[in-house]
Amino acid sequence: MNVTAEPNYEFNTKRVNPKKFALWLLMIAISMLFAGLTSAVLVRMGEGNWLHFKLPVQFLYSTLTIVLSSLTMWWAYRSAKNDELMQLKAGLIATFILSLGFCYLQYMGWKAMSEQGLFFADDLNGDRVSASFVYALSGLHLAHIMGGIIFIIIQIFQAFSLNIHRKKLLSINMCNTYWHFVGILWVYLFLFFYFAHLK
Repeated sequence: MNVTAEPNYEFNTKRVNPKKFALWLLMIAISMLFAGLTSAVLVRMGEGNWLHFKLPVQFLYSTLTIVLSSLTMWWAYRSAKNDELMQLKAGLIATFILSLGFCYLQYMGWKAMSEQGLFFADDLNGDRVSASFVYALSGLHLAHIMGGIIFIIIQIFQAFSLNIHRKKLLSINMCNTYWHFVGILWVYLFLFFYFAHLK
């Protein structure tokens, strides 16, 4: 195996890997985006005429699924650091499967909402705009999840090509960081939706 070590930024306090720096900037921008959107929800809810409804249980299941996928991603990253390549592959594949499960459960949650007569509406003055915010924010989050899934697929190919090991961790480190971020972001959104729609 041809082992090529990456530049060691970890122990050089004066240098930060530019790719990791760009990733952190991206996550900060995403955080600000969702903070602004959830603030808009609070403002609209405070105006009254807000329909409260029970979130479909599928959203709870999707939350548990993405939390579990964070654990399998952590397992994959830890295995890479220890050069446990079989466990690395298993962890990445498990994370990929769980990520697809999350997407499916989100779709089922939207379907359950539509069966309750809760659709996406463009009338900001109507009470059912509360459902529109759930569709919009969860859909926007799912778009960021799709970016993470592409990142995971790349890691799987790299793992099978023996391009991830303890001396070459940058890519999986970034994937691990991003996946935990979108997982925490969804937990935040789920709790926000839950309390925003309590009667």
